Amino acid sequence: MPLSPRRGVIDRYVMILCSDDRARHFCLGLNRSQALDRFQPCLSSLIGQMNRLGVWALFMVQYQLKLKLTPRQERQLTHWLRHLGAIWNWAIKKIENDAQRSIYYTSLGFRNLLNGHGAKIGISQDAICGTLGTAYGSWQRCFKRQARKPRFKGRRNRLNSIAFAHGTRILDGRILIPLIGRVRFHKQHIPEGHIGQFRLVKRASGWYACLFIQAEPSTIPRIATEQIGIDPGFDHLLTLSTGEKIAHPRELEQSAQRLAQAQRGINRKAVARVHERIVNRRKDRNHKLSRRLISENSLIVMSADNHSSIARRFGKSVTSSSHYQLRQMLASKASRTDGCEYVEVPSKHSTMRCSDCGELSGPTGLRSLAVRLWVCPCGAEHDRDVNAAINTLIAGAGIALERKVA
Repeated sequence: MPLSPRRGVIDRYVMILCSDDRARHFCLGLNRSQALDRFQPCLSSLIGQMNRLGVWALFMVQYQLKLKLTPRQERQLTHWLRHLGAIWNWAIKKIENDAQRSIYYTSLGFRNLLNGHGAKIGISQDAICGTLGTAYGSWQRCFKRQARKPRFKGRRNRLNSIAFAHGTRILDGRILIPLIGRVRFHKQHIPEGHIGQFRLVKRASGWYACLFIQAEPSTIPRIATEQIGIDPGFDHLLTLSTGEKIAHPRELEQSAQRLAQAQRGINRKAVARVHERIVNRRKDRNHKLSRRLISENSLIVMSADNHSSIARRFGKSVTSSSHYQLRQMLASKASRTDGCEYVEVPSKHSTMRCSDCGELSGPTGLRSLAVRLWVCPCGAEHDRDVNAAINTLIAGAGIALERKVA
């Protein structure tokens, strides 16, 4: 194929479905106009090869629906989870044992190992194939050193989702689930397109259906074309190069009292529900913030901190900020918005360096974290976070220019 996967930030997934039903994923860290400029010489040959192979380029978007299950349907899905957990453990162990004897499987061959077993245990065969495919994908990521070794499911680590190997349909406002029938869900806008895959997820607030729809993702309207640098923090959530400081909502601290009450009462369902609300609030906050930044700016540069190492020292304040999730959302939304570019730069010396003269005269080390204002020998007065955001913008503008020249 003329196009090859790019390593780095995953900005856009392009699924190419071949005539033999095999799926190939290409990761393009570019928006539409940049991709056309970069791959213009090979577009004609690519289109010709796609036409010969019967290939269509499609974008996958994900939507989540909250289901309205009857008590019988909920009991049936809970029964499925127990059996599929055992199937997951069998699949994980079988791949590991067979790999030690140099026995390997293809994805399609491994999914078909338990053909016919669904009717014996009263579970949809499509769900069994989906569980086997998920276990196979987990081991593939482990072999490529992209993830850790998959874990067994048990009482402390329960299986909480049911993957289906094929898609589904929505008829008359109800979603079709194999062996379950038509299931109602809370109404929301769903784009038109083929549902290639779907998964049922059990959470503290109920059951959800995650749909992967072959449709063009919606673009974000532009209202301005500014350029900003972003310095993430924990006192303030974000500090922009324009001097604006975005306050930290502190969703975890706001729910700490209710969480402590549920934990003291040993109410696991209540604890899980509080945690889910905290996660939902963070996700909603990051979605709104990323959409605002994308719509107002043509170049967004953010400091890429090592959150895992910072979290070992500062703990909950790092996880409650959820900066990594915000970076992923910015990268994803910038990739589908024409005229917007997102760049990540290392945070080294961003605080120490003077944004006026470039001298490393600023505060450094853990002891100087209390120093919020400082004066450079050149006479420039700086706010610690605003200066770091300006240095981030300067470094990112150079990277963006290099991309355009290349």
